[in-house]
Amino acid sequence: MSQLDRRTFLRGAASLGAAGLGLSMAGTSAFAQNALNDIISAPRRGNWDDQFDARASTSSQQQVATNQPVMSPQTVSYVQNAIAEYSNIAMQGGWPQVPGNAKLKLGASDPAVSVLRKRLMITGDLPQSAGLSGSFDSYVDAGVKRFQSRHGLPADGVMGQFTYSAMNIPVDVRLGQLQTNLGRLNEIANVNAQRFVMVNIPAALIEANENGRVSQRHTAVVGKIDRQTPLLVSKIHEVILNPFWTAPKSIILKDIIPVMRKDPTYLTRNKIRLYDAQGQEVPPESVDWNTDEAVRLMFRQDPGKINAMSSTKINFHNSHAVYMHDTPQQSYFNKMMRFDSSGCVRVQNVRDLDVWLLKNTPGWDRQTIENTIKSGENRPIQLADPVPLHFVYVSAWSTGDGVVQFRDDIYKMDGAAELAIGTDA
Repeated sequence: MSQLDRRTFLRGAASLGAAGLGLSMAGTSAFAQNALNDIISAPRRGNWDDQFDARASTSSQQQVATNQPVMSPQTVSYVQNAIAEYSNIAMQGGWPQVPGNAKLKLGASDPAVSVLRKRLMITGDLPQSAGLSGSFDSYVDAGVKRFQSRHGLPADGVMGQFTYSAMNIPVDVRLGQLQTNLGRLNEIANVNAQRFVMVNIPAALIEANENGRVSQRHTAVVGKIDRQTPLLVSKIHEVILNPFWTAPKSIILKDIIPVMRKDPTYLTRNKIRLYDAQGQEVPPESVDWNTDEAVRLMFRQDPGKINAMSSTKINFHNSHAVYMHDTPQQSYFNKMMRFDSSGCVRVQNVRDLDVWLLKNTPGWDRQTIENTIKSGENRPIQLADPVPLHFVYVSAWSTGDGVVQFRDDIYKMDGAAELAIGTDA
């Protein structure tokens, strides 16, 4: 699969949600989180998707796991080592292009496997002792899984289109990616805080860090290519359990009003109440849905499992009107391309993060948090110790043991067309 084809394919996958809702970028409505879609198609919680993080922990992925924070001086040193390593690879001629005309996997026998073995050996994903035979054995399977894990791909051991594409990016492009990200890491590595949260946008990953180590990692969903999650530095000051969700005017006008014309029970079924400027509740049946008068009303969804933010909203001061939150659509975390939001950050296993954030706030242990969520009571909680928060863009890094991580340059910030998922290609 060519790089152009890959970018086109991923572009389409990442923009499906935008085409479905056609939401406006006006004002803060750009960050409305595709809430209407969340509400309409939200599955009830408690399904198998809730266990995605635990099930994803395979032995090959554990090889590339570390509790070293991405934002640390040690990471800068490791990336410098990686640059030296990849420079040496480049001086020796780089790596071969692996023929991508077969979906190779365990048990296959193909001349291309010999090339694949050599490619994996050059970047340390396969030991030299494994040899160069054309057999796709358990050693090659483990090597492919290791490669996939450190490129943010599903570690299934199958040489599919996305694995071929990542594997065949030239060494000079990867070297440039490392050099670009070294500059970024130099700027953000020294965090003067014992506890802080990092959201790495191209990795769609969250780290909760404490005393120089990663305490928790969370899979995230971040902004679409055309509704990007912003880079920012702030402090988390509030956790809201069982939050209300208020629909922005763009969603009211472009989505809810047309739905109500077709299905007058929609608001009631989804527990969305209407309020006038005086705070009085307005019955939906009293509104003329054939006009735009409804935009003068406030649309507020009650807390609960089908709420667009589900159990949790995490607030921090910023000028972009973004926040972090739970979601009823847990299946989004199972996607390879987790760039589906309108700018805010959805957090998998968010209750673990709630507990960590509220650790120093008296009266809020895990049991109390769980009981409050179960009660359905809307409960804003001010953190006793606000936690520093960093939204960063790091698409290449290393946290030791010779493992170098790469991610797609989803927002075209790295300056290399081969790394970007284009919106104009």
